[in-house]
Amino acid sequence: MTYPTTLATTELAAVNQILGAVGQAPVTTLDDTNPDIAIVYSTLQDTSREVQGEGWSFNKEFEYPLQPDNNNEILLPNNVLSLELSDRPENKGRDSVIRQGKLYDKVAHSYSWTEFDTVYCDVVWQFDFVDIPQAIRDYITARAASQVCIKTVGDGDLYNMLVQRESMARSSALEYDCNDGNYSIFGFPTGDNFYTSYQPYRALYR
Repeated sequence: MTYPTTLATTELAAVNQILGAVGQAPVTTLDDTNPDIAIVYSTLQDTSREVQGEGWSFNKEFEYPLQPDNNNEILLPNNVLSLELSDRPENKGRDSVIRQGKLYDKVAHSYSWTEFDTVYCDVVWQFDFVDIPQAIRDYITARAASQVCIKTVGDGDLYNMLVQRESMARSSALEYDCNDGNYSIFGFPTGDNFYTSYQPYRALYR
């Protein structure tokens, strides 16, 4: 069975890069009846989720608005990898986690957000492979290649070479993220949302 995906061109290229890295021939379709392709493709997907879970400039949003439904519960989109309440006055005294696909308050021990019209959260999203910046895709592919080498080849010398390649790809990904995020010790403005850097008066206030 061929994988149903609208990302076939981009993902197929990544799969072929991984196959080439471990000494396998390229393929023309993402067909899971081929065990090698199934391993490579699932590893690529798992690695993509792991890498995106770190939270990069392209997939992390600050103060993202979420509205309760008619039951005063906040249902979360399926592509939310992690989230936390934004550093806002109205969020003080709350501690949120994801449970059963909803936003749960561990302090109130409840899924209900009756006091809020909108809850603002800092969210890390999982995007489709085609929507990920090229530098991050390259890092995901290189990291997946080293994992596939462990699973299928078991060659120590090849694995060490692929780990070095993975390290270089991560360096490029971090360079992209730093340039795109405009980070500094003073914080960075992104519209009306901004990162709060260390401020002594906050420590004194606590």
